[in-house]
Amino acid sequence: MVCRHCGTEIADKALICFRCGTAATEPRVTPPRGGRSPASRGPVALALVVLVVSALVMGQVVTGQVPREVGYALAVLALVAIGWHLARRRR
Repeated sequence: MVCRHCGTEIADKALICFRCGTAATEPRVTPPRGGRSPASRGPVALALVVLVVSALVMGQVVTGQVPREVGYALAVLALVAIGWHLARRRR
């Protein structure tokens, strides 16, 4: 077989050309797209912010300065954002 890129004679069962490194055959599967779009980082960033705020609020809940429900509401909001991100990622 002859390399389609550089013209070197290579073995019939070769996967790549030993001289130039070009694939000898077309790939059977295509690799996944590289990188994530900036839009996919939004829910994660929101969840992290909400988790930090809820941790701060939970610290105040212990002292009795903030109602307990506020801390729980923030924790639920963070879990919803994480769940939404994971659901979008599976599509």
